[in-house]
Parts: sequence; C-alpha cells; structure tokens
Amino acid sequence: MSQQHRVLVAGCGAMANTWVDYAMQRPNTEIVGLVDLQEQNATALAARHGLSCPTYTDIAEAIQATEANIVFDVTIPASHYGIAMTALQQGCHVFGEKPLAETFAECGDIVQTARKTGRIQAVMQNRRFDPRIRAFRELIAGGTIGKVGYAGADFFLGPHFGGFRDIMDSPLLLDMAIHTFDQARLILGANPVSVYCHEFNPPGSWYTGNAMALCIFEMSDGSVFNYRGSWCAEGAPTSWEASWRVTGEKGTAIWDGHDDIYADVVAAEHLDASGKPSFFQPSERIEGQLPVMEKSGHHGCLEDMFAALESGRLPETDCSDNQFSMAMVLASLESARTGQKVLIADLMQNT
Repeated sequence: MSQQHRVLVAGCGAMANTWVDYAMQRPNTEIVGLVDLQEQNATALAARHGLSCPTYTDIAEAIQATEANIVFDVTIPASHYGIAMTALQQGCHVFGEKPLAETFAECGDIVQTARKTGRIQAVMQNRRFDPRIRAFRELIAGGTIGKVGYAGADFFLGPHFGGFRDIMDSPLLLDMAIHTFDQARLILGANPVSVYCHEFNPPGSWYTGNAMALCIFEMSDGSVFNYRGSWCAEGAPTSWEASWRVTGEKGTAIWDGHDDIYADVVAAEHLDASGKPSFFQPSERIEGQLPVMEKSGHHGCLEDMFAALESGRLPETDCSDNQFSMAMVLASLESARTGQKVLIADLMQNT
C-alpha cells in the first residue's frame, strides 16, 4: 500500500497555486490545512481550489491540529528557517521554495536538524527539471567535449516587477542568481570552492540596490565558472535559463537557454602540405538529445521529492546538497562586500 501524505501548505500567495495543483493530482496525498499570517489569503486559496480543509495563522498549531506529515513551505525567504525548524522538530518533512535559508548558520542548522530527525528538507529548484538542461548536461557528463575547463553563463533580462525587488540591496544575487548557480552545479557535477564577485548598479537601473553582478567561481572539478548577470538589461534578452558555453579539452558545448543544444568537437587532426597541424582544427557538430520527462519544472521537482520520500532515498534537491547552491549566493555577497576572493568552505565551517 502506498504511503499516505498529509500536506500542510504554509504561505498562500500566488506561487502556492502551483504546489496545490500538483498535490491535488496525487491519489495518495491530501491537503489537510492552509497556513498564512493573513488568514484571508488561506481562505481565498481554499476557495480557488475547492478545498474544505481548515486554515491557520500559526505553523506549530496547524501541524498539531492536522497531524500533517509534510509541510509545503511557500512563504517568503525570511520565514523559511522558522518554518523548516518547527516542522522538522515536529516530525514533518519539508518541501520548500528557494532559498533554503538566508544565512550560512541557518542553512547549517536546517541540514543538521534534518539529519537528526531523519526527515527530508528539500528545496524547489525547478530549473533542474527541464529536458533541455538534462540534454546539455549529458553532452558534458558523457565526455563529448572531454575534461571541462570553463563554463560561462550569461543572464541578461530587464523585468519590471515593481514591489520588494525594487528596494532590495542585491536584487539579482538574492532573488534570481541561485537558479543559475544551481544550474551550474548540475551541469558540471561539481561544487563551489571559491568566488570573486563584483556587483554594481549600472546606468538606467530602476533598482535601489545592485542589479548586476560578475562572479568567478573555482569549482571542485578544477573548472572555472563565470557568471555574468543583469536584472536591468533592456534589449536583446537572454533566456530565463541563461545562455551557456562550456569548453573542454576536445570541444565546446553550447546551450542558448532555449532549444539550441549542441557540442562542437574537434573531428581529427588535419595536416597541411608541410605536415603541420591546421591553424584551426576542423570540428563536427553533435546535437543534444532531449530525454523524455513526464513532468518538468515545479511539478517535476515535486515529483522527485515525493518519489525520494517513498523510495527511501534523498531528493536531488535535498538540503544537504542544496546548501552548496545557497553558499554560492552568500559567498558572492560576502566577496562583493569585502572586495576579496572568498573560500566557501571557510565560511561554511565558521557557522
């Protein structure tokens, strides 16, 4: 008999609709309560989805009253630590929106608490669950371009959100960069070692804080990852998935963030009439092959979380792994603040 999941949804804003839609498709999953500091938000969410479950304003009270065993944390980032610690300590698994938490110390506490309680805390990194990034990763992981030396991601968009992002100190690094950083870890199969980051606010920006950042990461596989991002770039936008170039000893892999995924690989050494190698070696194009994925995006990530729980493994985005993606954000902020290269292990060990 399949496990029965009793889900409590914490945070009933717009994003919660996606999480509720997924849960309602699962035959062994019941939404047993909705939690929001503004109870009218919970009431409105229930009405939109035809839910008859009770609503609450306190997470601890809600867990006790509903006997939930999973908490969906769709609250604002500042609440993630408190929600996770309360839920884990009361015996619930936690599936939450990014980020894991807002500081190294909080991330470490969550990881340790999940281990001690034997519960899962997994983070929504929906951009991993896309057949295009999986195809790009396979080109690289399969050895198509040989050992990787460099990966670069360009992220240039100018969305006019309005609201809280406009007044954040570091809107790009704090709000968006974790997606691209997490993508880099997936693509390379490596973790960050160090970072040098320069962030600034370019002319024309409508943000109060720094909306552009340049980061150089040394990675655990010996490669260098270069992030160039802007949250206020008007014209010629990249994909939301960024534009990627990864170079290796045998060639280069390209993903434009849309549907163009290929590797350009040296075909063979060619000699000229004098017997010397060609100035530029000829290359051949190898197309990326899209895998079949039944679910993608948010639903794909949630599917992995539930599958992991039911099979006794850790999800791909378990907190023990995802802490390294968040470390890239926090270490970048520290580097930008100090103007110095930052060793990420030092920061993680000192918390």
